[in-house]
Order: sequence, then structure tokens, then C-alpha cells
Amino acid sequence: MNAKVGVTASPGLSLFPLLQATFEARVQKIVELVGCGAAYTIRDLARQFRLSPSYLQRLFKQETGVCLGEWLAEQRLQRAAHLLQHSYLSVKEITHTVGYEHVSSFTRAFERRFRYAPTLYRKQGWGHLGPTTSDAIGRAPFPVAKG
Repeated sequence: MNAKVGVTASPGLSLFPLLQATFEARVQKIVELVGCGAAYTIRDLARQFRLSPSYLQRLFKQETGVCLGEWLAEQRLQRAAHLLQHSYLSVKEITHTVGYEHVSSFTRAFERRFRYAPTLYRKQGWGHLGPTTSDAIGRAPFPVAKG
């Protein structure tokens, strides 16, 4: 079994900055596919790789040390934060772009992750502040004031 891969808090969209050569080929492909910005569900990925969703989740966890569902959710939210700061897309458009069906679900998840509503996050420009405080797994709950 591979050693667990650390989660990064970098603004990049990948939690695996360098794909390990030891990752199973299907896991490498999943990381690459999701890293390209497409919105995938566990069911979509399982179908694409002709695996059951439960086996795919076990395989991903075994290879990376990270739960596939949590990783996919984090990828969506990181991409949303990036789009809020670097595009003029509406929150509704971003919601659908990153794979959420309902704006309310997206807003709840975004607030849980970043502690602020998407519109406030965009308005304050927190994606450009630089360092943030973070919790034990690298999430940035709120920006650190410059100065």
C-alpha cells in the first residue's frame, strides 16, 4: 500500500501536486481528469472505468489515503473559489460549472469550507490575500489580515 498523500492548501486545484509513479493507473487517470476542471461524480467515474462505485472508492482511498467523495467535493469548491476570483460568471453559473445542481447546496458547501458566502468571498477579493490560517487538513477557514 502507498503512503498517504498530504492535502495541500495551495490555490491550485489539485490535492496531489505531483502524481506518484506508484499510483495505480486508474487512480492517476482520475486525478488527471478531475484536475482538468471537469465536474465528475463517483458514479460517472466508476462507469467510465467499468468499476463499481464502492470498489472505486476503496481503490482511491487505498492508493491516496484520501476519500474520493471528499476529494471530489474539495476539487469542486477550490475550482469555484478560483472562478469567483478570476471570472465574471454568476454564482449560479459557477454552481453548475463545478457540478452542483442547486445554488443553495453550493452556497452551503462553500460557506462550510470557506466560512463565507460565495458573493462575499468574491466581493472581498479573499482569493488574492495570500496567506490564510488553516485547520488540520489544510482548509483555509478565513483570511488573515495583511499588515
